[in-house]
Amino acid sequence: MAEHVVGPTSHYYYSQRLKLHYVDWGNAHKPPMLLIHGGRDHARSWDWVALALREDYHIIAPDLRGHGDSEWARGSQYALIDYVLDIAQLLEQLQLFPIVLIGHSLGGAIACQYSGIYPERVKQLVAIEGLGPPLEQLRRGPAHQRMQQWIAQMRAFAGRHPRRYPTLEAAVQRMQEANPRLTAEQAWHLTVHGTYRNEDGTYTWKFDNYVRAHSPYEFNLEEAKSLWRRITCPTLLLRGTESWASDPLLDGRASAFQNARCVNVPGAGHWVHHDRLEEFLRLVRDFLKETG
Repeated sequence: MAEHVVGPTSHYYYSQRLKLHYVDWGNAHKPPMLLIHGGRDHARSWDWVALALREDYHIIAPDLRGHGDSEWARGSQYALIDYVLDIAQLLEQLQLFPIVLIGHSLGGAIACQYSGIYPERVKQLVAIEGLGPPLEQLRRGPAHQRMQQWIAQMRAFAGRHPRRYPTLEAAVQRMQEANPRLTAEQAWHLTVHGTYRNEDGTYTWKFDNYVRAHSPYEFNLEEAKSLWRRITCPTLLLRGTESWASDPLLDGRASAFQNARCVNVPGAGHWVHHDRLEEFLRLVRDFLKETG
């Protein structure tokens, strides 16, 4: 990230009594665009995308609850419905309608749900692998077993201490291990904005460990499809060919959308916008231009 580039401004708002953070890239007179990050990520992971699109759009990027510079939830409430509520609260305060939504993974799921709840408020939608887990992961056993596993998981999190890295370089190394496709510059930038420094000089990831928890309730694909069917805006569904995510054309999920195009991006894993940035930007720009 070039040092001479002026970055975004920080702002806060409240949802369910939590103080939540977002960044604003300026150009308030331009069409609005909201960028929603994925799990264990943060708003500044969109910086390369925001820098490329900021001249044409008024870009807002929130830190989801429990992530980045937003507060952690009391009682570890990190269900999809809570994230959707937070985004609804943010957009209600900003009154930037109709808006372009771009979301990655968890952020993509949030964007799709919001677009189905308030279709008249969304102009265009881009979801990067935001349609939920592959079909083979949806069947996870009887309810009592899922509840037992979830309770055990939550109790384990209570005794888990966030990992401390002795240096920023050590945290960067861990970032690159998590996604080997990242360049050295990307890994450094994501780590700088994704960690805080402790009193003893060590570094810790900003996200709350409780965001790792999986709900004991099974993913309700039919209810998700009922929301997707309500989306009226043009939709772009992106997937990396080297990702774990299933192809929405092959698994049937794309058929729930009224007006969607699906693109598989070669050479990309789960983080399409990091792994193939220029190709991602080309696809998004073409889509926004053609459907705008």
